[in-house]
Amino acid sequence: MALSVLIEVLVVSGIGAALAALVTAAEYFLANYGPCTITINDDKQVTTEGGGSVLAALTESKVFIPSACGGRGTCGLCKVKVLEGGGPLLPTEEPLLTDPEKNDAVRLSCQVKLRNDIRIEIPQEFFSIGEYEAECTRITDLTADMRLFRFEIMGDEPMEYVPGQYVQLLTPVYDKSDEEVYRAYSIAGDPADTGAIELIIRLVPGGICTTYCFEYLRQGDKVKFNGPYGEFRLSQTDSPIIFIAGGSGMAPIRCMLYQMRNEGITRQARYYYGANRIGALCLLDEMRRFEKELKAFRFVPCVPSAEADWQGQRGLVTEVVRRDVSEGRTAEAYLCGSPGMIDASVAVLKERGLTEDRIFYDKFA
Repeated sequence: MALSVLIEVLVVSGIGAALAALVTAAEYFLANYGPCTITINDDKQVTTEGGGSVLAALTESKVFIPSACGGRGTCGLCKVKVLEGGGPLLPTEEPLLTDPEKNDAVRLSCQVKLRNDIRIEIPQEFFSIGEYEAECTRITDLTADMRLFRFEIMGDEPMEYVPGQYVQLLTPVYDKSDEEVYRAYSIAGDPADTGAIELIIRLVPGGICTTYCFEYLRQGDKVKFNGPYGEFRLSQTDSPIIFIAGGSGMAPIRCMLYQMRNEGITRQARYYYGANRIGALCLLDEMRRFEKELKAFRFVPCVPSAEADWQGQRGLVTEVVRRDVSEGRTAEAYLCGSPGMIDASVAVLKERGLTEDRIFYDKFA
């Protein structure tokens, strides 16, 4: 009996392996779609070899579409309207599109494959997104797994951006990756420091881009990035501000604090910054300087548990916000961090009276 079961398992496994090999071979030998043309807004055409995604083809042609996940279909930012030739909506797109978007032919460009000519429509402002070459001029350790990278832009044209926006950094081919990969990082530096940007990057074990930045990138090396992207930015109101971030989510909040200092913005602001331990908190001295320069600003670092001499708040950042914010109906909140932290923070803020339209965030998956 045991022998017959084993034989059945081996036969089924063999059939599965043969089918997988057949599919791979068919994709390799038969899925040769040849040149495909992307018509953009009925006035620009891009021709490229078929088989890849619309997002990759546009990027290769220097037409840059917002994407925070590197084309993995998780961020939902790379939306374009597909007028012709996109094929059916895929299950990977369904959760990231609203019903009105689906009815309006909106698709995720990273999930739409080029198998024939295609017609798309994108916002005109996407054509103003540029590609930049820069030199890495400084690398600063912030924690055991976070670094601050300074990139000075080469050429005469600095990149204009709004604090809160992000760029897509290009990881070149190296011995642990056989393809170029883009990853999104919020700009962390002082916007008055024209001609350069700073990024806070956290090491992700096995991550293609973070491994390159931590193990291969050196001062003096050249990099490429494109941008800026995103609608995350300070509003033009006088409402009190609640900043919430964790880990490398420090980046856009730091940039906004520089903006507040530079422009003399006097709005009341509290910044709740969480980490799982004291050693994972970064830029504490700089935040204390902001407290002196911005009279209505208070910095609140949080850790779940700490040594006896810890002077900051104890608990998850959401627990501290729940204790500290008693009434938030007049406030605005700006969040940056993991999807889980963002979701938990939004729930707490709603408990405290904030409505959806007063909560702004970047949720990088």
